[in-house]
Amino acid sequence: FGATVLVPILVQGYGLPLSIQTTLLFAGIGTLLFHVCTKFKVPAFLGSSFAFLGGFQAVANLDSGKFAAMTGEEKLPYALGGVVVAGLLYLVLALLFKLVGAKKVMRFFPPIVTGPIIILIGLNLSGTAVTNASTNWWLALCAIAIIIIANIWGKGMIKIIPILLGVVGSYIVALIFHQVDFTEVASADFVGLQKFVIAKFDITSILVMAPIAIAAMMEHIGDVSAISSTTGHNFIEDPGLHRTLVGDGLATAFAGFFGGPANTTYGENTGVLALSKVYDPRVVRLAAIYAIILSFSPKFDALVNSIPAAIVGGVSFILYGMISAVGVRNIVENQVDFTKSRNLIIAAVILVCGLGFSSGLTFHVAGTSVTLTGLAIAALAGIILNA
Repeated sequence: FGATVLVPILVQGYGLPLSIQTTLLFAGIGTLLFHVCTKFKVPAFLGSSFAFLGGFQAVANLDSGKFAAMTGEEKLPYALGGVVVAGLLYLVLALLFKLVGAKKVMRFFPPIVTGPIIILIGLNLSGTAVTNASTNWWLALCAIAIIIIANIWGKGMIKIIPILLGVVGSYIVALIFHQVDFTEVASADFVGLQKFVIAKFDITSILVMAPIAIAAMMEHIGDVSAISSTTGHNFIEDPGLHRTLVGDGLATAFAGFFGGPANTTYGENTGVLALSKVYDPRVVRLAAIYAIILSFSPKFDALVNSIPAAIVGGVSFILYGMISAVGVRNIVENQVDFTKSRNLIIAAVILVCGLGFSSGLTFHVAGTSVTLTGLAIAALAGIILNA
């Protein structure tokens, strides 16, 4: 839950008005849709994907061509259009898995390509974490300290929800020291409809989001493998990886089309399964229904939005670093050999492209200006060099 609502809070910080209510609604609907696609067999909850944060930030920063004079509100539908296309790419991969087999497809996305791309997603976001944290360093450090303590010394459920504890714990501290503004909370209704935003499509925003789907799909495969080993059921074979990818892709495309962020199968989900020993998918579907019910409360939305920017900065300080660390883990666990110059060159080019092209690369095609972000250039370079 903490991670699901944190995504719209962070995206709002980039200047794109992504709604918490809409995010919760599509986390719930997306989870139920995923369960339908996987024959009701896989105990997985679909929440907001952190991988796409870099894409939202990149769209918010676009200032060339048609995007030059746009407000954040006008840019959001284009970012969502990119999310829809990213979700549809899952369906393409699922079809390829079904037709030619996973091994042949995965040859184009080995850890030497996906690892550095995931590292870049976290590194590109790091500046906003520092900017938010600097609004009140002691409050940000409080959030960081709680997350570290819960993560390292926590037992049982505490170890599973460090991000949520970091937000709640530092929020209580902020309340004690009168750092929270309740103006919006007081004026909000208890019950009300979500704010829907219909996606718009533009080649630039699509090229921002599409490469992130590569990293997100690798994350999905890892999560399904982890859920399989935790529960003792091989979900990669039954109902099949193609079905889980279709479920995740449809949930992401559906959410993006109506104003929600991309969905993903949560790693935290596996931790809860391991801790509770409750593997019944019906319990996860109950969680999805709770998310849908909460999505009908503007007051709850306003309460979550009252979290001070410094707390968001402190949490994202750890979070963005962890995204990059997951990329490093991806490389280490798959024993990528960096004594081979081939691997060194692929990683080197990906990292320099991702960080060096900070403002992207704009070119004109048939009278339309197209901007490739650093991450898109890095992904293309990595896939081509590896191939």
